[in-house]
Amino acid sequence: MIGKTRHLETRRSARHAPAPRAEFGQGCGILRHSPPPGSYHHRRFAPPAGLAGWVEHFWLEDWQFESGVPQTREVLPHPNVHLVFAPGRSRIYGVQLGRFVRQLKDQDCIFGIKLHPGAFHPFLRRPVSAIANTSIPVAEVFRDAADAEKEILACSQDAGRVRAATDFLLAHLPSRDPRVDDARRAVGRIARDRGVTRVEHLVARCGIGERTLQRLFDRYVGASPRWVIKRYRIYEALAGAAAGTRAEWADLAQSLGYFDQAHFINDFRKLVGCSPAEYAEPLA
Repeated sequence: MIGKTRHLETRRSARHAPAPRAEFGQGCGILRHSPPPGSYHHRRFAPPAGLAGWVEHFWLEDWQFESGVPQTREVLPHPNVHLVFAPGRSRIYGVQLGRFVRQLKDQDCIFGIKLHPGAFHPFLRRPVSAIANTSIPVAEVFRDAADAEKEILACSQDAGRVRAATDFLLAHLPSRDPRVDDARRAVGRIARDRGVTRVEHLVARCGIGERTLQRLFDRYVGASPRWVIKRYRIYEALAGAAAGTRAEWADLAQSLGYFDQAHFINDFRKLVGCSPAEYAEPLA
């Protein structure tokens, strides 16, 4: 299996999470990756200029574990669509609204393309929210997906896989849609501006009406503005805990735009699977 999404009631074995300070970051969203035995590698590659407006980065994972000893990788995903190529099971993953939990077994290699927020709509040609929290076969959007899968995964070198994936996407680029840039800028503003804690803040900064903004996010991003705002503010809380930052949770809740500490803790627990104090406990 490439992976599956499930909502966990509690964060399992938080004390055994390997080096949380080094693991979490807004660039990856990793909450937990179980330790060896075995080897695991994750690599990223910047897109060429011709795809820079569409692709955030290419990524590749390969692993080799002892037989019968699976590893768990737990991620709090970003508001991006991913094209994932794996032998016989290539799929397109919409925005995952909860934690994404994967069981990695034996030996395998998968290649992924992380698209910018909003960039998949011109390929899909229907609201990206329609595939939120789920996945579809790559062949539903790209007829020659099987050939692309074979060509990308047949390459023995990372550079060859990136070139094959680049050629595949360049051959299928749709007409440029200016609303893609609007969606990308709106999500980027949320990510960069800690002062955006409510939808009305984003409305004011983007200079468009709330209904227009809601429709933009539904069609192009695949999740609501409120969801994206909460996700990035939770990323900040996680990054602070991973860096060993000491803060009163009430103060942090207020700085992230929460009405009170209880609402912040409730959201944190729903997304991460434990309270902020429990998440930071391994750093004590």
